[in-house]
Amino acid sequence: MKFLVVEDDTAGATLLRMILDKYGHVDEVNDGPSAIAAFNGAWSEGKPYDVIFLDIMMPDMTGHDVLRIIRERERALRLPQIREVKVIMTTALDSADSVSQAFHEGRASAYLVKPIHVHSVIAEMEKLGILPARGA
Repeated sequence: MKFLVVEDDTAGATLLRMILDKYGHVDEVNDGPSAIAAFNGAWSEGKPYDVIFLDIMMPDMTGHDVLRIIRERERALRLPQIREVKVIMTTALDSADSVSQAFHEGRASAYLVKPIHVHSVIAEMEKLGILPARGA
């Protein structure tokens, strides 16, 4: 499993890395342009990300903008929706507008409100089929 954590808060990035390390390889970037570069680089190497944890509020670009660009790139690659990268938005914003934009415009896979907790990350990955459900 290959993860990309896009988080400008060091503590948040460290927590996600600690959770995800046991499930696969984790790359970290701290802004939107670096996220897009990492996404494109992974595809160029033939080793795309399975899951991206994407902060919404970052300097330079919002997570919504990054997700829009990622989905445009996937359309250009002619990927069927079933093969798109799973994107779990992470944010301190628990607003209906932000949630709506993430799911309806960006086709986000999930939305986690900070502070992030281990059990919520694991539960979302289980719901998305990224990890087997506990007890299965």
